[in-house]
Amino acid sequence: MEICQQWPVVHCWVIRRLVAFSLLALVALAGCHSGQPTPSQATASQNFKVYKLRGKVVSTNMAKGEVTVDHEAIPGFMDAMTMPYNLKDPTILSELHPGDVITADVLVSQDPNADVLLDHIVVVAQAKPDYKPAVFYHVPAPGDVVPDFKLRNQDGRTIHFGQFKGNALLVTFIYTRCPLPDFCPRVTRNFAAVDKQVAADPELRGKTHLVCVSFDPENDTPERLRAYGATYIGSDSKSAFADWDFAVPQKPVLLEMAKFFDVGITNAADGTITHTLSTTLIGADGKVVRFYPGNEWTIEDVLSELKRMAGGKG
Repeated sequence: MEICQQWPVVHCWVIRRLVAFSLLALVALAGCHSGQPTPSQATASQNFKVYKLRGKVVSTNMAKGEVTVDHEAIPGFMDAMTMPYNLKDPTILSELHPGDVITADVLVSQDPNADVLLDHIVVVAQAKPDYKPAVFYHVPAPGDVVPDFKLRNQDGRTIHFGQFKGNALLVTFIYTRCPLPDFCPRVTRNFAAVDKQVAADPELRGKTHLVCVSFDPENDTPERLRAYGATYIGSDSKSAFADWDFAVPQKPVLLEMAKFFDVGITNAADGTITHTLSTTLIGADGKVVRFYPGNEWTIEDVLSELKRMAGGKG
């Protein structure tokens, strides 16, 4: 369970065997489709909705690459039931045991022949606690104190989270070469919309700061981050970045940030980075207010929370 090929560490509860997006071969859900999707069908279904699942493992089937889960209702998708699911990466089946309580992302393809997969599996309670992982990943929860991480921003200047205390801080993770529009570009566009609305709201202006953290320190130089940021902000002036930093940590700090913010990162052989999405709203006291996994959070969600924090009615 590697978080990155460069870091030979064992993931804790979060099972991270991520595959390159260019090889997203979506396996048909047992009982719903006959046969396996072709590579062309699989790679075409890169747009999907993400739902949240919580349930108990009933059994695993290594031959089929599936896990049967007795799960709670999945809001907006299906009622509570027991059913088999294929995994985005079947190789992690050996890490699951009957009786394990898990959470996971349910990936539903936007293709009409919708395939359903489980990904980003988190074992929240082990039925078989007979192994001790070397590295513990953390899912941000309200009230968690955020470490004072240090990064280098688009101006080549060192910034650290502690300097933003007193303001709300919205943090997400991207890399500038991300090729998939529903991932880094989508999140960055959302940040751009939040930035504009905050600037136009006297209640929020000057009380909110945004940070896009790159997990590509080898390629995302300050110059590249500045150019990337300018395309979303609409300006390259220094004042344009007054309330929004694009920054990258050194590798050791990046690993610690990935662990704290529950970010899965895997460097592919072709130079791309397969990753999860993680956005966190931090309060003026430096503690987590809200954690937004995936790409389904909305600009309205964040603005409402910001207004509530500022004492408004949001």
